[in-house]
Amino acid sequence: MEFKKIISFCALLLVAPALFAQSEKYHMLVGTYTSPGKSEGIYVYEFDSQNGEISYKSKVILESPSYFAVSPDRKFVYSVTEGKESKINALAFDPQSGDLKLLNSQPSGSNGPTHISVDAKRKYVFASNYGGGSITALPIDANGTLGPDIQDIKHQGSSIARKKPFVHSAVVSPDNKYVLTADLGTDKINIYRFNAKKRPLALSAAAQPFLTLDPGAGPRHSTFHPNKKFFYAVTEINSRVYAFNYKKGHLTQIQSVSMIPEGFTGPGHGSDIHISADGKFLYASTRSTVNEIGIYSIDQKTGMLSLVAKQPSFGKSSRTFEIDPSGNWLLSTSQVTNEIIVFKRDKESGKLTPTGQKLQIDKPSLVKFVKMD
Repeated sequence: MEFKKIISFCALLLVAPALFAQSEKYHMLVGTYTSPGKSEGIYVYEFDSQNGEISYKSKVILESPSYFAVSPDRKFVYSVTEGKESKINALAFDPQSGDLKLLNSQPSGSNGPTHISVDAKRKYVFASNYGGGSITALPIDANGTLGPDIQDIKHQGSSIARKKPFVHSAVVSPDNKYVLTADLGTDKINIYRFNAKKRPLALSAAAQPFLTLDPGAGPRHSTFHPNKKFFYAVTEINSRVYAFNYKKGHLTQIQSVSMIPEGFTGPGHGSDIHISADGKFLYASTRSTVNEIGIYSIDQKTGMLSLVAKQPSFGKSSRTFEIDPSGNWLLSTSQVTNEIIVFKRDKESGKLTPTGQKLQIDKPSLVKFVKMD
């Protein structure tokens, strides 16, 4: 009898970690547009990865923090102010309570910052100024605040669809040595070498300074594959996903796939792009008149994409979406219908299933998950 109890106890010990992993909870941070509207800044919720439930915790009041980035150590959040003022904000973040506190702000260098990223060593943030057509590098001091010595690089050029540059996003390479920007106005992916020690001129043109996409493509957001060998970009104007081989700051295009239905003539407005943590699936969204999330399987050897399914996003103008750290859920922001829509994600097939769960919030623009302490 005692032997059976020991066996049962041991079996419970083996199963328990999986049970606890399934019910892990995360901080869920939501960026918003505050004017015009009812939202007031960045909101913090608790997200349960077992059932997808969301509960409110706190907020910090900021003007239109439409995009933000969380530092790798989870101690700081850096947000844009995409409103009457164009600035970048540094906020202290408590990984235990989820509380946010504004530390300082600096000018963004140009008008209309719409995206921000932070390097792996928390030395710099990179703000993409859509209105000003520039990429700005802002140094981070040891205490997490933003330094005043800003580098602002104005892009040059135009395309058949736009008459001037519109820098929409910037991502840091996996080795932390390059910054790649998506310029919607010039149809280019610009590539910069990054060296934090060269403050305040941390960015310089790479050996391959840019790669040009199809005329009128309008690159918007991009992401690296977890294996660090592939790079993908979603375009807003021609609504396509572009796939590239990547090596030491060099890009070579390998594929381009359309996100809109065959024969469709209206705007698709490609918006966001993410890859599952296991690297098996790529997700890319459209907004405006199509409003779908495309699901693509990724060939692990070649990086090529194959369409798995297209899931209606239901909300209108889904600016961004995010996959939670457990990989079980995908949350899509709906800027026009004022809600965040929760989908269940199948890890094996990559497909999404609507859950009916929604978070009502005015003009949501971004969702990010942060592990709790």
